[in-house]
This record gives sequence, C-alpha cells and structure tokens, in this order.
Amino acid sequence: MSGGPPLADLLDMAFMRHALLAGIPVAALSGFVGWFMVLRSQVFTGDALSHVAFTGALGSLALGVSPQLGLLVCTVVVGVGLGLLGGRGRADDVVIGTVFAWVLGLGVLALSVYTASAAGTTAGSAGISVLFGSIFGLSASAAWTAAGVSAGLVLLLAVLARPLLFASLDEAVAAARGVPVRALGLVFLAVVGATAAQATQAVGALLLLGLLAAPAGAARRLTDRPYVGMVLATGISVASMVLGLLASYVLPQVPPSFGILAVAALAYGLSPLAGRVRRRVGRSPQVVHAGS
Repeated sequence: MSGGPPLADLLDMAFMRHALLAGIPVAALSGFVGWFMVLRSQVFTGDALSHVAFTGALGSLALGVSPQLGLLVCTVVVGVGLGLLGGRGRADDVVIGTVFAWVLGLGVLALSVYTASAAGTTAGSAGISVLFGSIFGLSASAAWTAAGVSAGLVLLLAVLARPLLFASLDEAVAAARGVPVRALGLVFLAVVGATAAQATQAVGALLLLGLLAAPAGAARRLTDRPYVGMVLATGISVASMVLGLLASYVLPQVPPSFGILAVAALAYGLSPLAGRVRRRVGRSPQVVHAGS
C-alpha cells in the first residue's frame, strides 16, 4: 500500500488546514471537559450524549435542517434535561439508562425516515459520517465555526473551573459555602452536550466517548493535582488529535477518527507506566538522602 503525500506539503492541503483548525480547539475542549467528567464520575453521561448526537444529526437531516444545528440543540437540551431529572444537577444511572434507550430508538426512527426520503447512497454516507466523523470533509466556514464555538466553551469552563472543582470534590461543603452546586451542574452538562456536538464532527458519535474519557483518564493516572490534571488532559487530547490526523494524512488507509482514538487509547494504556516512573523519580532524592 502506498503512503500519502509528504509532510512538507501538509499545510498546502485545504482539507488538512481545516481539520487542524477545527480539530485542535475541539480536542482541547474534549480533554478539559473529559477531565471534569472523570472527576465527577459522569463518563456514562458522555456515552449517552454520543447517542443523542447520532439522533440529533439524523433527525435534523430527516427534517431538512442543518445537522450541525440539530447536533448542538439536541445534545445541549438533553444534557440539561439529564441534570434536571437527576439530583443536584447530576444525572443518575437510572435517568441516563432510560434516556439512553429512548434516544437510541429515536435515532433508529430518524435513520429510517431519512433513508426512505433520500437516495440510498446519500443516506448511507450521511449515517457513516455521523457515526465515524468527517473531519477531513469540513469546509472553511464549518471549521471556523467549530473552532470558535470550542474556544468559547473552553473559556467558559476555565471561568467555572474553580467553583466547579470545589463542587466536584465536596458537594456538601461547597453547597454550605454558598456555591450554586445545582446551577453549576446544569451548566456543566450543557457544556458537555455542546462538546459532544463539536467532537462528533471530528471522531463521530460512535467514538466520541474515547476522546472524552481516554485523555482525561490518562491525566488522572499521572497526577493527583487538579489543575495540572486539567492541563495534562487537554494536552494529551490535543496531541491525540494532531498525531491522529498526521497518521491519517501519511497513511490514507487509516481513517482519521481511528488514528485520533488510537493515540488517545495508547496514552491511556501507557499512563500507569509513566505514573510509576514519575513516582520513582520523585522518591529517588529522598532515598539518596536517607542513605547519605
């Protein structure tokens, strides 16, 4: 199998420029949000919202509405709805499981309606695009929109990071100190929903959870310091995006979503080893001092 074009020509390709323009902010947002999801034990929520993204996109196509708009509206509304149905702005497993099954059924219905109303090839390609992402197919306007929305959400989450961290670590004490725990939880779920909508364009609804969970899980294994963990999760996610896109560019037979998730999964798989090395290096000066 022949390889792709040389790396020297990478930025000469419009599709690659658009993919990097959208992909880097989306990955930064996914890593940042994913860190809080892991900390708050809300990873299952991300899985549910990935199915909401699938349903929202296909439902929009069936209704003749922009799939990007449908993705955003559906994931944000359902994300907030999960929080309202749960306690203190959090979605419990029963709520998530119920919504999960209901939304997945709606997605199957939307796919059936769209398949019946569109040409078979068009419907099939739209379904595949929603499931596995189409980051190399983004137009300049779509890439700029994704980058702008993602950057805005990163800034919003950065503003909320301190009180949200407090509420995540000790909800009862945070509430006693006057932190609006329920409101923060609802806003966070809205951000998770918007993140799911943006990340679906990069890796697809089927693989969305990996981009949210793997970099954050790796960061949690590498450090117990919350702010360092946020930066690490964001950095690992961005590195996964860039390296995955490069792998797909150099080896065209590798789908970009697979490349991105493969790097993220590798980072998670290697994180225990890196954590042990870090702890051993951190202890070594004390060992030398004790023996001197």
